[in-house]
Amino acid sequence: MKPLASFVSGLGLALGLTLCAFSAPAQTLAQNNEAMLQEMQRERGLSGAQMARIREIFAGSSWIGQGNPAITRHPLTPEEAAQRLGGSVESVRRRYRNARFERICGHPYEVPLYNPETERPEDARVCVFMFEYPNVPLAYPVVWVTAREAALLCAAEGARIGDAHEWEGAAAGQLLPPDYQFQLGSHGAMRAWHNAHYANTRDLYSIGSWRAGVCATGSFKSPSCNGGSFTGCGSNTYPAGSFPQCHSPLGVYDIDGNAAEHMNLPLSEDQMASRGSQTLGVTEMKGSWFIWDTVRAHEHWARWRAPFWHGTRVMATNSHRNYHLGFRCFRDIR
Repeated sequence: MKPLASFVSGLGLALGLTLCAFSAPAQTLAQNNEAMLQEMQRERGLSGAQMARIREIFAGSSWIGQGNPAITRHPLTPEEAAQRLGGSVESVRRRYRNARFERICGHPYEVPLYNPETERPEDARVCVFMFEYPNVPLAYPVVWVTAREAALLCAAEGARIGDAHEWEGAAAGQLLPPDYQFQLGSHGAMRAWHNAHYANTRDLYSIGSWRAGVCATGSFKSPSCNGGSFTGCGSNTYPAGSFPQCHSPLGVYDIDGNAAEHMNLPLSEDQMASRGSQTLGVTEMKGSWFIWDTVRAHEHWARWRAPFWHGTRVMATNSHRNYHLGFRCFRDIR
């Protein structure tokens, strides 16, 4: 895929260092969500039946959306981001589309996952959303979503939540076979083995070596954010794709920065989403977030697996949600 950076070379750094006036808050969460859902259907061609199920999931939550509009202050509007990218919102979205990948994946704004050392894009068996849900360029990512809701929203359009190794392959630019050491018997032991095994890649991010200002990591935390409350913590994210250099070698954007992302970590083979599991494993939260240039809260290199933070089964009704945690979907294509 020819990266968008080719027509806006060097712009990502400027975006990371300069914030323009904050956008005005939306009227209500429900109104904001409805506008986003209409845009998602229009841009991605989802069916009426798919949208009905998606709306049902949104209606079941008092939090899910692009942030609490009463407190969220996005550093860029979609129109401001598009202007910095050298066009309108519509023209920038057209530039992000890739006809070859749409033929492979069957949907816009999805890219194939494969191993470039041994495969072509056409050999891929799974595709991934280019952007965090709702997977529309220059839309803000959905946050305040539980792992269960994320899995259900992906399923509503015939996709699924990804397994940890798939997310890691999307970030590193090389999808490798599953390496879960199920015989070790616990999350902690499996995590320790994995992180030790990939220690030689600990400085590999989606953008190569880490560089401040290249991804959507230069926003700010709400002064009233008191540990993670809906009323105090704004989801002060950027429009997806605002940073054209922030993509992996496979063309996956904002996998560093903007929102952290839910993932499925299987603890046995029958919990692997990539093998068709519906019960799934435990929650894994991956990636950095929108203030990473000032608050480096933990490691997050491409193949790193996190401690069992706020851990539950993915499909538990009490799975974790917060103001900077979102998701993206994966889709089996053969």
